[in-house]
Amino acid sequence: MNNITLSDGEWKLMNALWDNSPCSLSFLVKHFEGDTDWSKTTIFIMLKRLMEKGAVSIDTSGKVQLYLPEIDREDATVKETKSFLSRIYGGSVGLMLSSLAGQRSLSEKDIEELRKVLDQVENNISKED
Repeated sequence: MNNITLSDGEWKLMNALWDNSPCSLSFLVKHFEGDTDWSKTTIFIMLKRLMEKGAVSIDTSGKVQLYLPEIDREDATVKETKSFLSRIYGGSVGLMLSSLAGQRSLSEKDIEELRKVLDQVENNISKED
């Protein structure tokens, strides 16, 4: 993924591509209809920008041009998460969780999921020792 950064709209478009790839422009227009106010031109321009960034490619071998993601969702998510933590919380996961807990933004389900993740990490660390 290198240094590719995605805007909020580009994330939305990439998620559609990751979930439905390959996609035609008309599919994407219908996909976002009612969810956004994006026109066909807006989506085309965003796809063109994503192609220039190296995040999307186009298959022109058939009758319809198809767009495909060229970056992995997991890689993009990890990079964005690290960037967010660095910008907002100085890289501290603890500070972020403390902030969320202080705002009562964590549900019981969130807390249980965090416990499971922390247990897995702890188990993996114990196995390495």
